[in-house]
Amino acid sequence: MKHEATARVVINMPREQAWDLLKNLSLAHHYVPNIIGTEITTAKTEGVGASRRVFQTSGKGMDETVAEWNEGHGFLLRLHNKDKGAPPPFAKAAFRYRLDDAGHNSTALTTSLMFDMRWGVLGRFLYKRVLHKVFRGVIRDVAVSMKQYYETGEPVSPEQLKQLRIDARQAA
Repeated sequence: MKHEATARVVINMPREQAWDLLKNLSLAHHYVPNIIGTEITTAKTEGVGASRRVFQTSGKGMDETVAEWNEGHGFLLRLHNKDKGAPPPFAKAAFRYRLDDAGHNSTALTTSLMFDMRWGVLGRFLYKRVLHKVFRGVIRDVAVSMKQYYETGEPVSPEQLKQLRIDARQAA
């Protein structure tokens, strides 16, 4: 895919413990901003072929199906709307979660959105002028929210996310 937005944070827990949370595909609404519900839609709950539907605050839903599974380290989700392909503005889209050891009792979490834009020249223009900043911010929000959720066990509220953004900027 042509484009990628990536963020990285260090979570204060061992990778194995972070993996136990990450591999549970039903938890996304606790750490992905603007997702209010998660429903597993396949008999398989983990591994390649497992799928979930996430529900957004806007009322829209989106399907996410595991396309790659790296036990103990992460996975790749293909983003789609049932059999209709990726949701607009994407022609194709996937989201990768990756965990790596980061020292004593710490885990590096990398979140990445990889995608191709729809709409040809217009899509490229929108991406370059506006959407690249939006996508980077969204991916950063997912990473800092996951860190907070993993370390506290509490879902991240919109108010907390505002503070997490400030903290992340100051740490950078």
